[in-house]
Amino acid sequence: MDSRLAALERWLCAELDGAPFALAPASADASFRRYFRVHLADGASRIAMDAPPEREDCAAFVRVARLLREAGLNAPEVLAEDRAQGFLLLTDLGTVSYLEALRAQDPEPLMRDAIEALARWQRATRAGTLPPYDEALLRAEMDLFAEWYCTRHLGRPLARAEREALDGVQRSLVRSALAQPRVYVHRDYMPRNLMRSDPNPGVLDFQDAVEGPILYDLVSLLRDAFLSWEEERERHWAMRYRERARAAGLPVEADFGEFWRALEWMGLQRHLKVLGIFARLHYRDGKSGYLEDTPRFVAYAHAVARRYRALAPLARLLEALGR
Repeated sequence: MDSRLAALERWLCAELDGAPFALAPASADASFRRYFRVHLADGASRIAMDAPPEREDCAAFVRVARLLREAGLNAPEVLAEDRAQGFLLLTDLGTVSYLEALRAQDPEPLMRDAIEALARWQRATRAGTLPPYDEALLRAEMDLFAEWYCTRHLGRPLARAEREALDGVQRSLVRSALAQPRVYVHRDYMPRNLMRSDPNPGVLDFQDAVEGPILYDLVSLLRDAFLSWEEERERHWAMRYRERARAAGLPVEADFGEFWRALEWMGLQRHLKVLGIFARLHYRDGKSGYLEDTPRFVAYAHAVARRYRALAPLARLLEALGR
């Protein structure tokens, strides 16, 4: 029997004062957290989070949820918590993710709401509140590409010259990222983590939030792991964000050409990271479903690397790897 599930049910029984309820799986993610929908007798529902305390930090979730709600975003409200056991009881933001909704309806109103919420989140930034997205973290994330995607997944350890070429590209990407204004960064602001809700969107999976480059969350929204758009649409939404950010007093780049370059380079940093993470999820954590989406990220990375002379060594490396 699942001992944590049994403990969660006992905890919920106490928190709900013995009121009857039924549990059903709500979602799982790339971490060790699990989510259950708590169906109550009156038809209402809640979400229960099971986060093993030796592997996950409920405190970070609670802290960032509060920051999001203070900024006016629709994040879950924490109704009850037991950090020692790793249990939280949350409000339910619904059952339809942006990933589903964007595939089924006109994306314009959904993306407009997501961009508005992003600007509001960034506008609420208070320096020093969240951990920094610094050079060490940016580099460590990209290093997962060589270790897990190239060496482990492709069985192709990089030669010394290839490693040096990749290091040079990574240094350029880090410099570009660190040159951007610093704001609150959700760090996984993508359609799978946004819910169609009222108010829209509901925001989930935010516990790894940091203070870092202003374009990171925007490129996460536009160049997603599970959904791609034509570049014309990406540019349209990027311009909408830029206009909204400037109206909110955020320090975005005035020249759209430089704004777009910085966005593409920020996306490349993220895509190298995610290629490594998806491979690690498969080989280390036994979560195989993510690998099937790696071709989308390789395509993103190759397209950007071919467009800029400074990134040409990465384009050649991807071609040598058989992208």
